[in-house]
Amino acid sequence: MDTRVELSEFLKSRRARLTPQDVGLRAYGGRRRVAGLRREELAGLAGVSVAHYTRLEQGRSDSVSAEVLTAIGTALRLDDDERTYLSQLARPDARTCPETAVPPRPGLRHLVASFGATPAILVGRHTEIVAWNPVAAALFGDFAAMPEGERSISDLIFRHPHIRELHGDGWVHTALEHAAHLRVLAACYRGDKRLAAHIERLRAASPDFARMWAAHPVARAAHRFYRLNHPVVGELELYGELLTLPGDPEYSGLDLFAAEPGSASERALRRLAAA
Repeated sequence: MDTRVELSEFLKSRRARLTPQDVGLRAYGGRRRVAGLRREELAGLAGVSVAHYTRLEQGRSDSVSAEVLTAIGTALRLDDDERTYLSQLARPDARTCPETAVPPRPGLRHLVASFGATPAILVGRHTEIVAWNPVAAALFGDFAAMPEGERSISDLIFRHPHIRELHGDGWVHTALEHAAHLRVLAACYRGDKRLAAHIERLRAASPDFARMWAAHPVARAAHRFYRLNHPVVGELELYGELLTLPGDPEYSGLDLFAAEPGSASERALRRLAAA
């Protein structure tokens, strides 16, 4: 990911989604030549010079301060995830990324296996499925049968038809949610060549992903709610929680899926686990 291009396109996309009416500015008659706010309008709202904002929107962030980023984020009405993303693009840290995957330590593998009737997946930094328990495979698909280079949450969502069938009408929301999370990972792990290659492969392989990626969604996938229709156990209502692992930064998290205690969905998960 070219950070300067990404910063420029992100700011343009967020400026384009605001109208003068949205921010209390007077909209004069006639056709506007740009979608959304003009640069000078945004700069005025943020309290920065047009030249300063223009430099930033051109991807030149070498001298931008945290205060200016905060002001621009407020003017653009960014949410917390988008503000973090803007900061990571404009003021990168010195984080380095290993070139090769790091195998999970035994304790993590044992933890994943211990969840029993709770689907559990250890997810790597570019959404690769590193470890899983049997009920997760029974719910989402036979991970072991997938080519290792394509065994990822991204491939599962965008390239496996049974996941679309599993999610039904909710697939588009799930797919957008994942594209948004990938963008968070791309900013967090700048310089990770494997992650960049993963995203480029997806853009080439999936028109759906390419279209969603071009819209610049940004949001962490922390907690989610799914309504699924499984071919064996029927309808399921599940809560997804992606738990970060502070001691293992090479992984994006441990993804767990749970049903409401005593519900039909919990009983269905137990039938899957028993099978």
